Order: sequence, then C-alpha cells, then structure tokens
Amino acid sequence: MDQPFHMRNNGQINIVLSGQKKKTIKKDPPIREIYEKEVPPHHMALREIEAELEQLVGMEEMKRTIKQIYAWIYVNKIREEKGLKASKQALHMMFKGNPGTGKTTVARLIGKLFLKMNVLSKGHLIEAERADLVGEYIGHTAQKTRDLIKKAIGGILFVDEAYSLGRGGEKDFGKEAIDTLVKHMEDRQHEFILILAGYSREMDHFLTLNPGLYSRFPIVVDFPDYSVDQLMEIAKRMLNEREYGLSMEAERKLKTHLAQIKSTWSPISFSNGRYIRNVIEKSIRTQAMRLLMNDEYDKNELITLMSQDITLDDEEDISF
Repeated sequence: MDQPFHMRNNGQINIVLSGQKKKTIKKDPPIREIYEKEVPPHHMALREIEAELEQLVGMEEMKRTIKQIYAWIYVNKIREEKGLKASKQALHMMFKGNPGTGKTTVARLIGKLFLKMNVLSKGHLIEAERADLVGEYIGHTAQKTRDLIKKAIGGILFVDEAYSLGRGGEKDFGKEAIDTLVKHMEDRQHEFILILAGYSREMDHFLTLNPGLYSRFPIVVDFPDYSVDQLMEIAKRMLNEREYGLSMEAERKLKTHLAQIKSTWSPISFSNGRYIRNVIEKSIRTQAMRLLMNDEYDKNELITLMSQDITLDDEEDISF
C-alpha cells in the first residue's frame, strides 16, 4: 500500500508510516544553485580570474567551464593527498565560434589561471595561424610546428582558424601540421596546452580529418554571437574605459544599426566585439576632428560622442 508523504518548504520529503514520521530524505540541490554560490575565500586564484571574467559581457558557458576545470584540478590534488587515484587529464581545448566573440581573451585568462595553479610553468600565450605552421616543402612543416610547440612549452599554443590546416587536400602540407600537433599533444600533453579555435561548422569537419583529434580535446566550448543588448553593453564599457559616453541620439543610432546588421549580415561576416571596437575607435577620431574644426573644447563636449560622430562600417565597402 502506498504510504502518505508530506512536502516541507525546505525541500525535504517526509515519509509517514502509520501516522508517524520515520525518515527524512533531503533532496540534492539543483546544480544551478551550486554554480551561483560564492567561491570560498581561500581559492584566490579562481576568485581573481572570476573577477576578470566578470568584466567580459556574456560567455556564461565559458565562465562555468573555467570553474569546473579549477574544481577538477583542485579536487584531484586533494584526492592525491588522501591516497586516492588522481590521474592527470589532458587539458587541450577547442573553442568554437565566430570572430570577435572573445576566444583569444579567454585563452589568455586560462593561461593566467593555470600559472597560479601551477598547472603551467609560464602561462604565456603563443598565437598561431596556418602560415606559422605550414611550410613550403616536405619536412619544413613538421619543423615549423615543432618550433612553435617548443615556444609554447609551459604555456598555451592558440591556433586560430585551425580548420584551414585541412583545406588543401591530401597533398597539402597542412595535414603534416595536424599530424605533428597530434603527436606532441600526446608526447608532451602535460607540458603545454593546445587550444584550436575557429568557426563551429568548420571545426566540426576539421575533427574528422585525423582519427586521433576528437578524443584529444576533452574540453570543447561554444562562444555564441553577442545579442544587440550585449553589443551595446560592450560599447558602453569600452567608452567608459576611455572616459567617453554616448548622447541619446548617438546611442539610438548605434543600437538601430546593430539591430539591422544582426538581421541582415551573415553571422561569419560580423566580427562581434571586434566590430564594436572598430566603430568606437573611428567615432572617437571623427569626434576629435569635429571638435578641432569647431575649435570647441568644453569638458562635456570632450567626453560625449554625438550621433554625427558615430562612424559605421556600412558606410564603407563591406561584402555581405
């Protein structure tokens, strides 16, 4: 016969047998609540990186992932101290997303975190692309790739647009670069971290080019495009850092423009945060020219971008 039970307000279930309370079962807290808890104060490395991450707009998945990585490394050290199995896991990563979504910025922060945790001895970032890895003759590519890995020892090798290594077909030297990376990822997997970055669809195809690639990237993070509101927040933060602000008309003009290009441009044609930075820098130069020609330098004028100052890329020759 089914036994009656009562739900209490604190999330506990009380099972009642023959009118008497016999057992209390406490439910596990939702995982979301765990992530929302404040990090204990003695985890200074994570708290410092979290503070830097909070300066970045969006990236909620990346912020959760960094917490997970830190927790896994820390708990593994505790397991080791208590005589439990604590095998080292490779920390090579793949970042998937469109340009300007913060992939390089996050890679630098990960280097700083892993240096603080003694996972990496230097924590520096070596940025590379196809031209830095692929040579011009047989054997040249392997040597160039090995040289880059050597520079990255103790830190991170960040390869942007990594999918371009597999675009040339069987006779292209890009395949040699892939094979060399795979070999050193295994041979020296705890001496450096490899982060491959690029467009989501192209990176998914790239993983099929070498049977050893997929299993060597335990951490895959998607960097979504920014919304219009997030792009405006990025613009305001960039301006605030430079002691500038937008007039109401300037803000309206920029927001309307962003909404238009978000609805009409191909996602891979829009560079997100990078686009905002370019607009801000051009607009500041335009404002400076306006002030110079008007010969007016009131403090409020110096810090305010007007609608006529906002210089947009759609006024130039842009391919959609």
